[in-house]
Amino acid sequence: MKKILATLLITLTAYFMFWPVPIEPVSWNAPGAPGYTGPHISNDRLAELQLITLNDEEGPEHVAMGNDGKLYAAVASGNILRLNPDGTELEIFAYTGGRVLGFDFDRDGNLIAADAMQGILSISPNGDVTMLADHVHNDLIRYPNSAVVASNGMIYITDSSGRFAPSDWGGTFEASMLDIVEQSATGRVLEYNPKLNQARIVARGLSFANGIALSSDEQTLFVNETGRYRVWKIAVSADNLDISQQSPLASILFDNLPGYPDNLMRGDKNRIWLGFAKPRNTMIDFMADKPLLRKIVLRLPRIFWPMPETYGHVMAFSEDGKILLDLQDPTGAYPETTSVTETENRLYIQSLHANSLGWLAKKAVLGN
Repeated sequence: MKKILATLLITLTAYFMFWPVPIEPVSWNAPGAPGYTGPHISNDRLAELQLITLNDEEGPEHVAMGNDGKLYAAVASGNILRLNPDGTELEIFAYTGGRVLGFDFDRDGNLIAADAMQGILSISPNGDVTMLADHVHNDLIRYPNSAVVASNGMIYITDSSGRFAPSDWGGTFEASMLDIVEQSATGRVLEYNPKLNQARIVARGLSFANGIALSSDEQTLFVNETGRYRVWKIAVSADNLDISQQSPLASILFDNLPGYPDNLMRGDKNRIWLGFAKPRNTMIDFMADKPLLRKIVLRLPRIFWPMPETYGHVMAFSEDGKILLDLQDPTGAYPETTSVTETENRLYIQSLHANSLGWLAKKAVLGN
């Protein structure tokens, strides 16, 4: 019996120490989580959302209003939905065959989409899908995530991971989890020139590059670095900039945020909206400088992995880094609040997994 137990113990030890896992974890120093204090003091201003049914669809990860006055929403099925602002006349506008995580409209009314499975797409006003780019300098764009179009036609995209493509790892959640656990910081910001049909690297070295927005003068990009709880300001003129090296072309606007920042959306009065997909997790931060422990945990059944709780949270900030609004729902009734789409009368709440589109009356929240 002792021999059996010893053999079992040796086998289990060998498994937890040496069984192959797909990550090569990099040590980093996670700052102590600030919690919900200061400008992020806990509140329930995001509670009691009104809901618009999406029928059998789920995951309105990114929502924007088109020039036709309709709302467009990218959902998990690969569809892009179109509906009236009041939720009526819901229809499928286009199908990409992948998963669009972010998009914007160009001046011709084409929907420019970052499809995590396909690449950078252009979808015409009648729903025809065209591939713009899936490589930069002969390197695959593995995880297109968010997109914003400048007035001069330039398209800026975040490529979240240079290591884990959702098409190779069973979807966007799995790929993002592997990238953030590994912390190899291979995320990039790209620029695509539609006139030249060329893409270039603006900046690299981000731990899961995510939401992106342009400054009002279109000289600066705001970029969420999800894996390290930060928001960057990066000059559009940067060229293959390594953000780990100090440069006047890049600076941190927000550091040590209380959650994982996801999408960015411009609102009225120069507001920029940011959504937190999840709050911080103590165990995940504890493992930041312990690469071996991260490998061991990844060998456990998924039920034992440390996962952040569900918590609704969005905020609005100014271009100089002042937090203007902070809306929360500690119950997390509406899951993974990835950002806010602000229209004349409403705030629409984006979500990674919800089966409805949440909204609040703008006047009730902003008072104007």
